Amino acid sequence: MKDRSVLLRRAVVGALALMTVPAFGQQATEQQQDTRTIDTIIVTAQKREQSLQDVPIVVTAVSEQLLQDTGVKDIKDLTILTPGLLVTSTSNESVTTARIRGIGTVGDNAGLESSVGVVIDGVYRPRNGVGFGDLGELERIEVLKGPQGTLFGKNTSAGVINVVTKRPAFDFGANVELTAGDYGAMEGAASVTGPFSDKVAGRLYIASRERDGFLDIVRGPGPRTEDEDVDRKFKTARGQLLFQPSEALDIRLTADYTDRDENCCAAPQVVLSPTPGVVQLLTTLVPNSLRNPPDPFDRVAYSNRSTKQEVEDKGASAEINWDLEALGGATLTSITAWRNWETINGQDADFTTVDILYRNPDGNFGNQFEQLSQEFRLAGESEKLSWLVGVFYADEDLESHDTLIIGNDFFNYFNGLLRGALSAIPAPLQPLLYPGGGATQDVYEQNSKSWALFTNNSIRFTDALELTLGVRYTDESKDLDSDYSNLHGGVGCATLRNIPAFVNNPAAATIFGIGCSVTYADPIFNDVAFSQSRDEQEWSGTAKIAYRFTDDVMSYLSYAKGYKGGGFNLYRERTGNFLLNPNPNNPAAPAVDRDTSFEEETVDSYELGVKTQWADNSLLVNGAVFYQDYTDFQLNTFTGLQFVVTSLPQVVSQGVDVDVVWYTPLEQLSFQGGVTYADTTIEEYGSALQFFRPEREDDQLSFAPEWSGSLSATYEQPIGNNLLFRGNVGARYTSEYNTGSNLDPRKIQDAMTLVNLRLGFGAADEKWMVELWSLNVTDEDYYQVLFDATLQGSSAGGTASTSTINGFLGAPRTYGVTARFKF
Repeated sequence: MKDRSVLLRRAVVGALALMTVPAFGQQATEQQQDTRTIDTIIVTAQKREQSLQDVPIVVTAVSEQLLQDTGVKDIKDLTILTPGLLVTSTSNESVTTARIRGIGTVGDNAGLESSVGVVIDGVYRPRNGVGFGDLGELERIEVLKGPQGTLFGKNTSAGVINVVTKRPAFDFGANVELTAGDYGAMEGAASVTGPFSDKVAGRLYIASRERDGFLDIVRGPGPRTEDEDVDRKFKTARGQLLFQPSEALDIRLTADYTDRDENCCAAPQVVLSPTPGVVQLLTTLVPNSLRNPPDPFDRVAYSNRSTKQEVEDKGASAEINWDLEALGGATLTSITAWRNWETINGQDADFTTVDILYRNPDGNFGNQFEQLSQEFRLAGESEKLSWLVGVFYADEDLESHDTLIIGNDFFNYFNGLLRGALSAIPAPLQPLLYPGGGATQDVYEQNSKSWALFTNNSIRFTDALELTLGVRYTDESKDLDSDYSNLHGGVGCATLRNIPAFVNNPAAATIFGIGCSVTYADPIFNDVAFSQSRDEQEWSGTAKIAYRFTDDVMSYLSYAKGYKGGGFNLYRERTGNFLLNPNPNNPAAPAVDRDTSFEEETVDSYELGVKTQWADNSLLVNGAVFYQDYTDFQLNTFTGLQFVVTSLPQVVSQGVDVDVVWYTPLEQLSFQGGVTYADTTIEEYGSALQFFRPEREDDQLSFAPEWSGSLSATYEQPIGNNLLFRGNVGARYTSEYNTGSNLDPRKIQDAMTLVNLRLGFGAADEKWMVELWSLNVTDEDYYQVLFDATLQGSSAGGTASTSTINGFLGAPRTYGVTARFKF
């Protein structure tokens, strides 16, 4: 496997090197069509249509055809085409995080907003996971790298994924797509578009996709019934109406609905705890309760509890564009949107068949977002000036439920570990201290209101020199109501705190923590309710100077200030020493932390870039050097016992981006690719240092590979007069990176290369086409995230990690056939 990966990496680098050769004199043939020129790549990165080469921002633009050829259906698929973009999922598919240049939100906590914004048809999605799903029929996707704090809603301190779907057409058209593949994959999608009159058109898209799971499950004594995990089963629909009552007025109404009913995500063992008693006790309680020795890519996981997930996503929007002659042809744009997203999840929280901790998929574990947003923009253009002013408002309600249930084996596991650590137990512990079925039941209700005023203006001093100035003022308020309940009453912890032999014995400290230091067991959280509020006002914006040396070469220098809102940790926090008995006269005694807030994240970004086109506009070579300095970078880490939110005082991401598009002299062949080098390091740890491993290899931020590169090659060959062959191969390389927020060296993902392949044969007019495809052709083994197994040791602080490591795996090789029909 490693040999194949090395060869593929060399192929990617070699191909990218070859792609730059024509920049020094190779000319396109006279037969090259106009559609195969760089000028046809249009983006809306500055909220107006522009050629990619006129925009002083690093943008990776992916066309409809290339998205189809590489099998992109959701944001995670997009990584094969975008260097510097990394998308991962953890405990369920709704917990999906996008990172650009090594920067992104860390952890499974809905209180943390996204560093990378996801915008679909102008509508901002409040978290990356909320934007994860079948994107339907696409016109293009633009990935804007670096902070975009002026024009794209809010919370874009690292970049924006701007998704543009296909609009209704006034010419009739219909499409059908049918797919069958391994793992029992069966997919179908259909769309129809056309006119209702000469002023009204519509488009309807529906899809259903099902697949068996990538993991086989050992269920042990149950009660889980599903024997597979990480499967797929969802249905989606999107309907649109386009009204054009006059040439000056354009109204687009959109409504969509998606329902997912799946199982995700179990996680195989990767490294077992070095503490012998942990593994021995688990296998004593339930034989064959975990894989020993670990073999994660045998793709067998252990779970006695359900991992069922139900996701419902729905919304509606109205976009109005009105050309106002009275204002010299300025355009008024209004985007009104309502979104509702809800997930219900189950979880086997210990990832073994021993019944220690779990969450039921009964509605008491999950999140719901409801968002109303409104944006107005007024934009105009003259010979010397392109101007835009706007206002944005969003009202977001978040309801989060977290119920963690004590399993029937919890007491025996805890008691067994404690007896193993202590030579003598002063008194036998009673099972009723930790009753099976006892649970926490926490509810968080948060309202967030955000409004902003913004402007973005480009001044053309000459045909060659242009200055862009943008500024945004954001006012954001958050109100949170937290309600904690212990259905078990915290009896076990209260009892242990009164036994000095437990509390004062260093040998039992970590094990004692399982029954007391973790917040789910602490009686101080019995029936506690309180409220918090925070208000922020922040300026962000940009200044860019661009100079066009020739028609084919433009360079720019930019500064951008980015901002991501602060918030509240939606998890229990405690102050004081958990070993002590609660005593109001002792300031060191444990107490509920009623201030779970964390500060906003800001960034100062500097970029020097050049955009060039060669060979009669058939070759694009763009490059940029960037430096991004983050203050109060928001970090959420899981210690193996609990989640902790903290801030890193300074994180710096610096490096180089290169993007290439080449329509070769061989008319049938084209390439798109790029390379990102990002040195993303923690410059200051501050108080967060206690959560990092002292033996870490370096200070490179987690999920931040230094090198990433992508290359997609498309070959299209007519056969006779009526037939067509089209083939595409896409490859993505990433150097090694750490997947653990605490930088535990056991959580390293090695360098890897992923390759996708698609071969199609059909009618030249594309009335029909049959495609053979494979994703991850070389069956590369890789991890999405490696993490500390719950209650099986810890890797927080200290000098030696004692935790078991589990992993959420990347997808294996898949293959299948797709048939497409156009009418």
